Amino acid sequence: MEKQVGIIGAGIGGLIACKHLLEKGIKPVVFEARSEIGGVWCSQTLGSTKLQTPKNYYQFSDFPWPSSIKENFPHHTQVLNHILAFAHHFNLLSYIKLNTKVVGIDDVCVDGGPKDSAWKWNVFLQDSCHPCSTTQVYQVDFVILCIGKYSDLAYLPDFPMNEGPEIFHGKVLHSMDYAAMDHDQASELIKDKKVTVVGFQKSAVDVAAEIARTNDVDIFKICEDLSQVGIHPLKKYRMLPKHRFLRQIASCKLTILPSDFYKMARGGSIILRKSQNIGCCKNGSIVEGKELPSDVVVFATGYRSEDKLKGIFTSSEFQKFIMGSSTPFYRECVHPRIPQLAILGYSDSRSIMFTAEMRSKWLAHFLARNVKLPDTEEMEEDTIKWQKCMAYYAGESGYKRFCVSVLLQIYSNDQLCKDMGCNPWRKKWLRSELFSPYEAQ
Repeated sequence: MEKQVGIIGAGIGGLIACKHLLEKGIKPVVFEARSEIGGVWCSQTLGSTKLQTPKNYYQFSDFPWPSSIKENFPHHTQVLNHILAFAHHFNLLSYIKLNTKVVGIDDVCVDGGPKDSAWKWNVFLQDSCHPCSTTQVYQVDFVILCIGKYSDLAYLPDFPMNEGPEIFHGKVLHSMDYAAMDHDQASELIKDKKVTVVGFQKSAVDVAAEIARTNDVDIFKICEDLSQVGIHPLKKYRMLPKHRFLRQIASCKLTILPSDFYKMARGGSIILRKSQNIGCCKNGSIVEGKELPSDVVVFATGYRSEDKLKGIFTSSEFQKFIMGSSTPFYRECVHPRIPQLAILGYSDSRSIMFTAEMRSKWLAHFLARNVKLPDTEEMEEDTIKWQKCMAYYAGESGYKRFCVSVLLQIYSNDQLCKDMGCNPWRKKWLRSELFSPYEAQ
């Protein structure tokens, strides 16, 4: 009997996983809550948003960017169009159920057999267009979670007593809510308003620049609470972080600023302020004990990715495995104690696309029974070794999102190749293997 595989999410990871499964003769069903594919590229982008990574590091190995795209950092509409073209080229759309939100998954043992031999998942589905409709149940043998880390559940910082958003008389929202607004809604929100943006990663600088372009009267303040941007012009604004620039690059948190960001800062439409703490008062924000008048506060402070992952499971046991685990996944996609399930998109690297492709290819081999998993104890030992390597390369930074070093990436990919029976030596000579860059082959 053909194995039934359910993929949750039709963003980059879900589409890549679908494509590789089809190549192995496995026909999955992909559940997507939105009305179109593309993940955050189709729903949570500002008008000025561009790709954060150079396009050569963000391309499909077997579907390169068209020659018409000359920019090194393509506009978000170009990225989405490229994703759509990929899906059409490999005939993926017929396997995707749009407007189908997965509200939970639950393990089930069928036919009275032991779980290891008769394990299935009940996937609970809800019509996104009719949220009050009856929940449907779809049963699969294997689940691949591609729900993404940067959407849906907003993270807000802890506030001092009586200084939370509830006492602010203005409007408080998260950057994902602002990005989801259409042009008219966003314009009405900020019209004749003073706006404070909290944060200094990609979402924060994009939101601030977007607002500053459309409203040349108001003042916009960025309160940088994490000190994580290492760019020399920040010295002028007394916003230099404590760590070194190379440490910033290694953390995978280097922010590509909008082209006219510092021009707007010099002109006064963006005012930069550095603070380790922020609170709210009746008329605005409290930064370093000083009140800053505001009408609108936008928190660009990230997402609760672990909570989002935890929330997909109805089993409290599996929720405990996920929370606080720092994602100790075998081969960075399989939790040793959650069988018949894989998680894509929670492995950071400098080339997210390539990382997703390698693990999708490995999963396809596993589901085609060409790869055999070790027992639980052996997988856990392997993940502990991997975590120790990550901690070693992270050094004193303690970054939770510390990017896998180049050497660790090569080692990880070599392990995946060995599992799949592929020769990890992908060059003809030792010298080129050691020193020449890897390219799509």
